[in-house]
Amino acid sequence: MQGPGGPGEDVEGGFEQSGWQAPYADEDSGGLILDSILAQDALLIGRKTYDIWVKYWPHMHDAVGDRFNSIPKYVASRSLSNPEWAGTTVVRDVPSEVAALKDVHGDIRVWGSGELMQTLFANDLVDQIDVFTYPVVLGAGKRVFREGTVPSAMELVDGPRGFSRGVVLTSYRRIGSPEYAQISPD
Repeated sequence: MQGPGGPGEDVEGGFEQSGWQAPYADEDSGGLILDSILAQDALLIGRKTYDIWVKYWPHMHDAVGDRFNSIPKYVASRSLSNPEWAGTTVVRDVPSEVAALKDVHGDIRVWGSGELMQTLFANDLVDQIDVFTYPVVLGAGKRVFREGTVPSAMELVDGPRGFSRGVVLTSYRRIGSPEYAQISPD
């Protein structure tokens, strides 16, 4: 999930493969992503994603930029004190504050933000996850489902939906803890 957008986007840990996503974009997947962005009521991102996005989205005046700039934005951070992106609120206590935000906003989306996702999973604050699988193996970089991710059972709510350049989208709803096989000693 690291550095999908463009060269040099996220080089943390010596990652040198930023910009890997663009060659797999097509009109259909782009339209679906746009629809998702336009439907969201609020944006929740981690500090690293904020630092990347604040350099770009506030200056964009297209459908995506206009939507991101007009909706409430929440940044999970222990150190950010004065966010420069208009409409941004800092979230310090993710478990309690995000739970409260879910009562205020109908559709809160998280884009990127791998560290934040771990906290959301750990505190049972993820309702649905849309997984875009790309036909590329990088062999390095950050992962969404990494060691230490809270085990979760999911049910398929949409997909799989394939796109012309090999991207596959599946959407899952969290339904609790995984079930495990019971082996009888008989």
